[in-house]
Amino acid sequence: MADTLRAATYLDKGGTGKTTCTAHIGVALHELGEEVLLLDLAGKQGDLAKVFGRYQDVQEDIAAEDDYPNIATTMQDRWPEIADMLGPEKAVNQLVYETAEGPDLIPAHPDLDSLNADLGNVDDVGERYTRLRGFLNDYIEPLDYSVVLLDLPGKGDNVAYNGLWATQRVWAPVKMGPFELDQAKQLRDELVMISDPDSYSEPMDLVMLLPNLYDRRTNLDENRLADFRAEFNGLIADNWIVKSQGIENATDVGQTLFAVPEDELSATARDAKNSFLTVADELRSQLQT
Repeated sequence: MADTLRAATYLDKGGTGKTTCTAHIGVALHELGEEVLLLDLAGKQGDLAKVFGRYQDVQEDIAAEDDYPNIATTMQDRWPEIADMLGPEKAVNQLVYETAEGPDLIPAHPDLDSLNADLGNVDDVGERYTRLRGFLNDYIEPLDYSVVLLDLPGKGDNVAYNGLWATQRVWAPVKMGPFELDQAKQLRDELVMISDPDSYSEPMDLVMLLPNLYDRRTNLDENRLADFRAEFNGLIADNWIVKSQGIENATDVGQTLFAVPEDELSATARDAKNSFLTVADELRSQLQT
């Protein structure tokens, strides 16, 4: 088992705030004293880089053809050769972008889209889905990171399964609604399927569901939260992330709530920021178990 705590943010659905929550949890963990590395596997959108204001830098490197190796390269056949040629530390450094808020970032890359098809041509399931695990074990584990969080694509493809096999711990932000409850059930079933010893023989743990975009102006979300707790006893985070325009305002300019001066935060934004800190500590405890 790796010493570095690892978790993947995954739900086979878009619009639940996976990337925004991953970024805020990553910064919250840094605020709590952890050395954090974030990996974005969600294709060419590069949303995690946008949250931290590094998207333009990444795009400029791609345009200048200064984007090799990248996150997709780590799951390709040539990665060990490239790492040996450059030296392991230099090879990893070329992947990493620093952020102004503490965590380091390995951003998404357009090559992830073609990588998904390439991985589909690997006949052996064990080899197909353990490429990223090998990279984390051999090249990230020796470094000083204490927590590695993966932001996975919102679909169950070969890249997402690499992320799941690399962490074996999954958490997800969920909106309060009947459709979202069904999606969470499907996530639980999918992880059980992956863990089936007659199929893939890989244990996968759902460690947390985080109520997100929680609307406390009515009783509706409170009632729906009760439904989630009844279905997922012990897996629902003790705190929820309240719906706040402040979160969107911050990420629109390339930062999280933690970079906004305290006196500029609205009441809901301040509540959300405090909840992210509490949830980050709770997630850390779950991963240490």
